[in-house]
Amino acid sequence: MMDRRRFLTAAAFGGSAIGLSGCKILDGLSSIDHPLRNIMEAANGLTYRTQRLLGGDALAPEFTAADIRQGQKPNGSINPDDADYVDFGAGGFANWRLRVIGAVEAPQEYSLAQLQAMPARTQITRHDCVEGWSCIAKWTGVQLSRVLDAARPKAEARFVVFHCMDTIERSLSGLVKYYESIDMRDAVHPQTILAYGLNDAALPVANGAPLRVRVERQLGYKMAKYLHTIELVAGIEGFGDGNGSYWADRGYDWYAGI
Repeated sequence: MMDRRRFLTAAAFGGSAIGLSGCKILDGLSSIDHPLRNIMEAANGLTYRTQRLLGGDALAPEFTAADIRQGQKPNGSINPDDADYVDFGAGGFANWRLRVIGAVEAPQEYSLAQLQAMPARTQITRHDCVEGWSCIAKWTGVQLSRVLDAARPKAEARFVVFHCMDTIERSLSGLVKYYESIDMRDAVHPQTILAYGLNDAALPVANGAPLRVRVERQLGYKMAKYLHTIELVAGIEGFGDGNGSYWADRGYDWYAGI
């Protein structure tokens, strides 16, 4: 049976076989005059609205330890060489802090130890990558909703932006850090966690240490690694190229629901 994401994507393209797993077909989509850009943006909006109408609060499937057949495959940045990240890592991340800022009544700052002392959630879920592979792993962390509750979001807060420590591009125009965002509905979902543990061990550097987000009902590129700041905002237009995430700025869906 066709899964929901494939169905929605096919419907948005009128039955076309175009999909994100073939990355070459997206080459050049960051250009505003790419012929597929407007179609992709319209499909993204349709997918997002339809997912919400179909029940956006459903839980992602969870598995048992017997279903874990391999280690979690790392992708994207796997060993950031940014000076601040290297310094934090050399000290076992003891001096690293997570900030919660933006449209909140009470900005927060947490050490890794403080996050680990909060009530934890463990879930065994499947990571689905846009490249076409998947992997089941056990994640442990604190629910994002707990961290946001402590910061007391203001009424205008509609999105959560994740700022990361890894420089993903270096160019003449400067350094580009990875970033991602989700809406508040996904942010308070019980399976959306800030993970510091993987398969009953500390989160490895290759998988995003000291902290990464898990948004289990979306594709893997939404699950930002190497977090340092969470910012609540009314809109996502003011970040990057205005599309809400590093990959959305390059033509991928901002909402990558599955």
